[in-house]
Amino acid sequence: MMGLFSSASSHFRGTVVPNNKQRDDDGAPTDTEPDDTSILDDNEGSIITSLISQLRVGMDLSRVTFPTFVLEPRSMLERITDFMSHPDLIFGAEKMSDPEERFIRVLQYYLAGWHIKPKGVKKPYNPILGEFFRCRYDYPDGSHGFYIAEQVSHHPPISAFYYVSPANRIVIMGELRPKSKFLGNSVSTNMEGENRVILLGKPEDGEYVITMPNMYARGILFGKMVLELGDTCNARNDKHGLVCDLEFKTKGFFSGTYNAIAGKIRHNSTEIGEVSGRWSHVMEHKSTKTASKRVLFDAVKDGQNITPKWVLPEDEQESNESRRLWSHLTQAIVDKDMEAATNAKSAVEDAQREQRKTLEAAGEKHVPRFFVCKNGRWEPKIECPSDPVEAERLIGEWLTLTPPPS
Repeated sequence: MMGLFSSASSHFRGTVVPNNKQRDDDGAPTDTEPDDTSILDDNEGSIITSLISQLRVGMDLSRVTFPTFVLEPRSMLERITDFMSHPDLIFGAEKMSDPEERFIRVLQYYLAGWHIKPKGVKKPYNPILGEFFRCRYDYPDGSHGFYIAEQVSHHPPISAFYYVSPANRIVIMGELRPKSKFLGNSVSTNMEGENRVILLGKPEDGEYVITMPNMYARGILFGKMVLELGDTCNARNDKHGLVCDLEFKTKGFFSGTYNAIAGKIRHNSTEIGEVSGRWSHVMEHKSTKTASKRVLFDAVKDGQNITPKWVLPEDEQESNESRRLWSHLTQAIVDKDMEAATNAKSAVEDAQREQRKTLEAAGEKHVPRFFVCKNGRWEPKIECPSDPVEAERLIGEWLTLTPPPS
């Protein structure tokens, strides 16, 4: 799920920092791992230099167009599926009799989504208004999962998403509202929005609500570029009074551990456990009562066991479906043809601007296809029946993703 930024390089060492006084923690850590860093060639560096000369500290980057070589070849709408990559961690959670154990299972699902990232400092495509991504998961036991995400707003950018596996009694939905700012030698993205997890087999639990950490691309003017998760997110279940304040720790120049996390789990006012480790390696839970430890997720050992998703072939997709919409850009990135990539990206964005102008001229507003906003939350325009078989049939037809006969 990492990689929501643009990047720059050590090419900028010696560049004047816009605010003339750099914060001590604004640079990149000194002992980062190769896959988490980027170094650009001279041509790429000159483009970033030109871009950054136009920026000011604190500037909102939502309207800034970044060069194509910093892009990961997939849309943000598809990137969200990283959190559905290890379903075994949450399937069956409703069968646990202890509410605290169910809460931990939800935490496992969430924490296992962060290790998936491209090499270096990359960002997925910014979805255009009305763009959508859909896919189906076919699990070994014959059950299925369905996912749909849609860009429901352009300014501010809002991505709404919905996942359901009727047979496994799980729903995950929410929205992301990223806000990026230029900070001098770094770019920050504040990840507003939330994940809402519902265990259909335990309606008395209500929702498990999880917010997101912020992200930082450091060292874009001088030093080594690196991508970090930082600050605190919150997981809670109000029905049972369960809360986990989870800190994603950024590493300083001289101390700390890269990709570290730490958190306390509370049941009402009583601390019942703690979470620690590294989201890129191993994360553990320690019980306050028994002092026993258990692994929540081992990204080194189990990170490659990602559940594949089935997506319609591009020639069967609609024109505003992510993979087809960005297909020329994706191919150009794979071919490392920056000029073709820039042209392909501009073609999509120019067409989007013209479409918005046409709507505005007609006095009309864009109406999302799959989601509707209710009380400030984006929800799917469909209600899932309680019967798993009927629910799977209905969702499959709604998304045109009906599984083949078994």
